[in-house]
Amino acid sequence: MELDEIDTVGVVGAGTMGNGIAQVAATAGYDVVMRDVEQRFVSAGFEAIDDSLDRLVARDELTREEADRARGRIDGTTDLDDLADCDLVVEAVTEDMDVKQSVFSDLAETCDPEAVLATNTSTLSITTIASAVDRSERVLGLHFMNPVPVMKGVEVVVGEKTGEETLALGHAFAEDLEKETWEADDKPGFVVNRILMPWINEGIRAYDEGVAEEADIDRGMTLGTNVPMGPLELADHIGLDVVLDASETLHEELGDRYQPAYLLKRKVAAGDLGKKTGAGFYEYD
Repeated sequence: MELDEIDTVGVVGAGTMGNGIAQVAATAGYDVVMRDVEQRFVSAGFEAIDDSLDRLVARDELTREEADRARGRIDGTTDLDDLADCDLVVEAVTEDMDVKQSVFSDLAETCDPEAVLATNTSTLSITTIASAVDRSERVLGLHFMNPVPVMKGVEVVVGEKTGEETLALGHAFAEDLEKETWEADDKPGFVVNRILMPWINEGIRAYDEGVAEEADIDRGMTLGTNVPMGPLELADHIGLDVVLDASETLHEELGDRYQPAYLLKRKVAAGDLGKKTGAGFYEYD
């Protein structure tokens, strides 16, 4: 399949990553079908898209007409069968192997055999996810960064049986969304999270052990290494539960150097998950 053969893009999952992927695909001119298991999740996804498009218009990054056209290209549904005519489907559901394999198994029955199936997983094995379908050569990882409309990178991950044509299409599709790509083998955490999770956890440990206050740890890292956001603030934006899940997956696969910080576990247990709950390492309105 060539890039010009992709007319309709499916997105499974209308959460933070899913609605972001749906938005950038629609902005690039693709028709999009965004599916989630309940209508309330689909509706929340559309609210997030509307808010994001409004911000882009306010910053003069899109015209009102361009934003309206993008919004009009997205259909929402709770029925997986509505993805039957999609040429490429990106799965963006929870980071749980059983859930992802179930989604891929259903997609393989629903979609055309020529359709490309991509997963937005940040840590889980592409090869294992692809084992749930009979077309492993048409499965790859497309790991978008959060927030999708803002971040310019997409990690293209190669499973054991990912075909060369599928791989080339993944790069071309991401680049058509005005993203830049890099390629990673199907190893735990790929490039980004393999390096990012220990960095975040070490920042949490430094705070927990009294090396410095939260703001000084983040200020030190932003000014000292020229990153846009320090480890504690970034963890709050990602979601401490998401950071913990990713760290636990990497710990299981790669050993003690990826062990989650104790304070991270404690905050997640307390329900302080970062910006989305109003409190994490910082407090938010």
